[in-house]
Amino acid sequence: MTTNESIQYDCFRGCVVTHEEQTGETRCTYRAGCCKLGDYNWLKDASDGTYRNLFEVRFKNTRKGFYINDSPQNVRLGDLVVVEAVTGQDLGIVTLEGPIVGRQMKSRGIDPETAQLRKIYRKARQSDIEKWQEAIAREQDTMIKARRIAAEMGLEMKIGDVEFQGDGSKAIFYYIADGRVDFRQLIKVFAEEFRIRIEMKQIGARQEAGLIGGLGICGRELCCANYISSFQSISTAAARCQDLSLNPQKLAGQCGKLKCCLNYEVANYLDAQSRIPKVTEPLEFEDGLAYLRKTDILREVMYFSYDKSSDAELYPLAAADVWDIIEMNRAGERPESLRSEPEPYTPEFVTAVGDDSISRFDTPKRKRSRGGRNRGKGNGQKARQGGARGGKKPQKATE
Repeated sequence: MTTNESIQYDCFRGCVVTHEEQTGETRCTYRAGCCKLGDYNWLKDASDGTYRNLFEVRFKNTRKGFYINDSPQNVRLGDLVVVEAVTGQDLGIVTLEGPIVGRQMKSRGIDPETAQLRKIYRKARQSDIEKWQEAIAREQDTMIKARRIAAEMGLEMKIGDVEFQGDGSKAIFYYIADGRVDFRQLIKVFAEEFRIRIEMKQIGARQEAGLIGGLGICGRELCCANYISSFQSISTAAARCQDLSLNPQKLAGQCGKLKCCLNYEVANYLDAQSRIPKVTEPLEFEDGLAYLRKTDILREVMYFSYDKSSDAELYPLAAADVWDIIEMNRAGERPESLRSEPEPYTPEFVTAVGDDSISRFDTPKRKRSRGGRNRGKGNGQKARQGGARGGKKPQKATE
């Protein structure tokens, strides 16, 4: 019988580890909710028999690979399998099966018909899972020691994560460095210290954020940990074309770089801006000059004011109408006033003071009378006072 203390949630690999207290066995089950870079199998109910021997296998964090089932065993989604590695064997979890695997391979530039894929040897046995868990238990201590060794050697690098192979014979050290690092001596020290094969893999700040995971300012999971597998360069030009405030604290993500979501709507803004004229001089009307104060890019509406330094009264104009007015001004013509139509636009300022008070959900309490326990005495005094006040009113009215 299992207890709460015997259950561990491994979100780095997307599984639940259960230790049986009576038998001493260790069981691992797939947990799709923790799977980073997870893909939804929208072809689950449309299997046509294609790519039935191809599977996507996930390891730690965002590392995945495509493998072919070379064993007579029937492998399915969520199975722990022993796969072929460069040296030795590795252990991972099957996260995709069926026709969707072929589509995923094609999206990454891999031809499922001609690609030389590594093999799935078998489903993981109990001994394989126990050896895998022993290797996982060494990762945290290994990372701390590796950071200390790199600091003592004076290397300008940061070791962000360590991943052990399933058989415990090899470890991948993920590191971040601004420039080139000569870690040939470091590998020798690591090999003597940890007695395993060493592989150094350089990653960027965005990839490190994807490995660690977390929630963004939008309240959703980080895009780099959710679905982004290839990172594109992001510049401040993406923020400028969207009229965003160039505030580094707001534009930077948890990785310290510009947010990946800045590129999501750039194409829409550039398309809308191609239809909006660049107004460098005020528009000439019969009743004066109109100055451009603001532009709604997506709605393609431009707001003008007769006061160069005030936004008290703004008059909206469609971008197409602004083109016509510019052509009229170039021809020496002046259109009529903006004050007739459309109606002047005044910014609406809404205060939220008191709206966020949590007490607005409570039932209002009834007010107790001032008399308290001597309610009868208080009522009598109020009655006499009311009579006195009632007697004065006719006198004032008579006067």
